[in-house]
Amino acid sequence: MTDLRYSDVEEDLRASVRDLLTDRCAPDTLLGRIEGDEPYDRKLWRTLAVDLGVAGLPVAEACGGQGASVRETALVLEELGRALAPVPFLGSAVLATLALPEGDLLRRLATGEAIGTLAVPLSTAPGGFPATVRAEGDRLTGRVSTVADATVADVLLVPVEGPALYAVEASAVTVTEVTPLDLTRRLADVTFDGAAATPVLSGEAAVSAVDGALTAGAALLASEQLGIAQWCLEETVRYVKQRYQFGRPVGSFQALKHRLADVWLDVVAARATARYAADAVATGSDDVAVAAALAQARCSDVAVHAAEECVQLHGGIGMTWEHPAHLYLKRAKSDQIALGTPGAHRRRLATLVDLPA
Repeated sequence: MTDLRYSDVEEDLRASVRDLLTDRCAPDTLLGRIEGDEPYDRKLWRTLAVDLGVAGLPVAEACGGQGASVRETALVLEELGRALAPVPFLGSAVLATLALPEGDLLRRLATGEAIGTLAVPLSTAPGGFPATVRAEGDRLTGRVSTVADATVADVLLVPVEGPALYAVEASAVTVTEVTPLDLTRRLADVTFDGAAATPVLSGEAAVSAVDGALTAGAALLASEQLGIAQWCLEETVRYVKQRYQFGRPVGSFQALKHRLADVWLDVVAARATARYAADAVATGSDDVAVAAALAQARCSDVAVHAAEECVQLHGGIGMTWEHPAHLYLKRAKSDQIALGTPGAHRRRLATLVDLPA
């Protein structure tokens, strides 16, 4: 059986990413950025993608990557979730990268030369081929709504009726930003009006690539949700130790202890679930679909619960815009819908393990 514990190499990667994010993505910096003209931190992304090489962790070295695995990708997502880092990691380093075969485009994404994303609605769950665009020769026509990271993408991977998968330069399409719940991960509608495109895959190969990327994305998203829950728990514990009422820390009150103990138990279970899902993808296990569905069915709700308790147990300050708690709650709620709702994953899980309706 694979060892699901973090290795020394993985812990070193975690330390490097966390140190960078602590220095460059503090909560006050984040709050200022989401209200500015540049919600994504391109300099931070370049440091992560190019200097640390996290954009191509599971990509072979011959293709410009690091030759690691998605276990490391999951660990980076965990740290990005803790910091709510406004970078296009999910769209480019996860969904787009895992959908691509070997080639120049994969090299561009893995080296950080370009940012990519998979042109599907962020809410798309695994188990199908979400094509709303059609091809006429090498031109694409159609529209895809609520695409994550499309506002900063250089290239889009587009599922097309047929089925097929095409690559389109962002300069050839119309990208219209929509107002998201989560201000740290932007969404946009993408319109294709005769956009020039390059075929990447067709037929069953395209279906398998897209579904594989969505399944792996759902499995790895659980690690981001784990990072959110972990930050919310740690920040809340820190706060209730220093907040006094009636001459004693509020964290000493039994009712609050019990609520935080429940969150801690949730986080421990979520960590095991997310870690197993990442390992299943990394090892090519036959259990990938089950592990991904289980991870999303569990970790989505854990992240939301931890974020809600963070807001509640911070009292009045937790309800203010100046405190980052609301950003974690919004990311947790957004992630709860991303790549399939918990209910959708429970239904899929029931089918996968042959449970009766």
